[in-house]
Amino acid sequence: MEAANQLLFAGAILFVAAVLVSAWAFRFGAPLLLVFLVVGMLAGEDGPGGIRFDDFQATYIVGNLALAVILFDGGLRTRFTSFTLGFRPAISLTTLGVVITTAITGAFAAWVLGLGLLQGLLVGAIVGSTDAAAVFSLLRNQGISLKPRVATVLEIESGSNDPMAIFLTVALVSLLASGDAPSWQIGVFFAQQMGVGLAGGILGGRLLAWLVNRIHLAEGLYPLLALAGGLFIFGLVGQAGGSGFLAIYAAGIVFGNRPVHAREDILGVHDGLAWLAQIVMFLVLGLLSAPSQLVVVAPAALLVSAGMMFVARPLAVWLSLLAYRAPFAEKLFISWVGLRGAVPVVLAIFPLMAGLENAQLYFNVAFFVVLTSLVFQGWTIAPLARLLGLELPPVFEARQRVALDIEGHTGFELAGYRLPPDSPLGGAGADELNLAEDERLVAVFRDGRPLPLEGVRLAGGDLVYVLVRSENIDALSGRLAAPPLPGPLAERRFFGDFDLDPAARLADVCQAYGIAPPDELSELSLAEVIARRFKGLPVVGDRVTLGDIDLVVRETTGKAITRVGLVLHPPPARGGSS
Repeated sequence: MEAANQLLFAGAILFVAAVLVSAWAFRFGAPLLLVFLVVGMLAGEDGPGGIRFDDFQATYIVGNLALAVILFDGGLRTRFTSFTLGFRPAISLTTLGVVITTAITGAFAAWVLGLGLLQGLLVGAIVGSTDAAAVFSLLRNQGISLKPRVATVLEIESGSNDPMAIFLTVALVSLLASGDAPSWQIGVFFAQQMGVGLAGGILGGRLLAWLVNRIHLAEGLYPLLALAGGLFIFGLVGQAGGSGFLAIYAAGIVFGNRPVHAREDILGVHDGLAWLAQIVMFLVLGLLSAPSQLVVVAPAALLVSAGMMFVARPLAVWLSLLAYRAPFAEKLFISWVGLRGAVPVVLAIFPLMAGLENAQLYFNVAFFVVLTSLVFQGWTIAPLARLLGLELPPVFEARQRVALDIEGHTGFELAGYRLPPDSPLGGAGADELNLAEDERLVAVFRDGRPLPLEGVRLAGGDLVYVLVRSENIDALSGRLAAPPLPGPLAERRFFGDFDLDPAARLADVCQAYGIAPPDELSELSLAEVIARRFKGLPVVGDRVTLGDIDLVVRETTGKAITRVGLVLHPPPARGGSS
């Protein structure tokens, strides 16, 4: 009993320390996963904590469970509409990209570490995939709002490339353990992993959505049912010989894109569970590491890490995306954001469990690669996005959302907002919120007390509750939750002061501003000009410069541009004609 209490007490201290230190990380822009990892290392046997932990079997179980929870949460938040933008390039990165990264990194590791080619390739396979936990955490929790095309490619890639890395690692471990030559059975194993995993995930996600909508439970149990269902799919597909990781990610996507009961409760709870999984996983991995051993392999491991970041990953991205005709800046950013996280460390446990020669070396090198990736790549994502012009004005969200189930019908939500102190809506009345005919201002609280709605005028700091259609909530959030933004991310400065009809002829627009349009584009509409520049898949934030004007995509519906902003540079002189 006393040992159990001590274990719980030590775990609680570690957990609280990791959460509290994360506040410092937000202030200085440090990747949170790096913070959790370092806290675990400091608590380990080589750190001040002195905790001795070397249970690889327990770490493997914890790592797999945590990754399953993180992938399910990532799938829940991935929209089907995103696949029109990023599915094909992401799948290319997931398959061909991982193979190329493994081959180049493996050859480099064999040379640097003095290993045989198969052993080097095993190192390359272990560190060959980007990590869903690292990418999802940095993109969603560091306040970075990227162009949808780039964010979608990164998220789909990081959520679905683990199966390829696992397949390569398992295949190479088996070859090294048996001493056999590669055979056609490896291809069968690959097809089985991917095929069963994808089919099981899609079918399982549909059945889980059906179950949640049919069964009557206490409201607090629906998020737990969703999680239990996701883990059931993960385990069942794994038992059937498929990739459980691919299955639970696919199940999350299918489930998250269907109208389900208690949707917002499920998303809110799973967000917390994903954080819990990340913290626990990286604390355990930090405890498992031995910094004294990392120092020994540091020079060689640093060369392997540099080869992966500066050679293998960029080459893999550029070769995989040859048919993906995106701007240079986007490919450069994707090349750099190849973050490694928990997956390589978990995969590095496979050789240890198989009793392979040099297994501890593989583990230490993988851990060092993860550490350097989080430090160098993780810390520079936000500055690089701004430098390359890939950051959009931030997306603001409601502080509270309650989905209303009205006689079995969904579609309306009660959304709550705290108006920023300098909100542009200060002094506005209910008729100035640009609500749809069947949407209503429900309540306004000021200093903790409700105000009468008749004749109310909003002020900064008010709590505002609105009955709104679910499809309109993003636009409403942009009006009610957004403070004035100075600098290049201010919405008017980014998208311009003028909204243009995407169907307007370019020649007419250019004539209005005294600009000569390119002859080959003059008869095209604004939407056609932008689509030609971005190969038919424009997204919000895409920009085409023509002389002294920029045409900026302001809003899209599917593949169609619905709003175009006009930015003048330099601004017209005061009193001049427009």
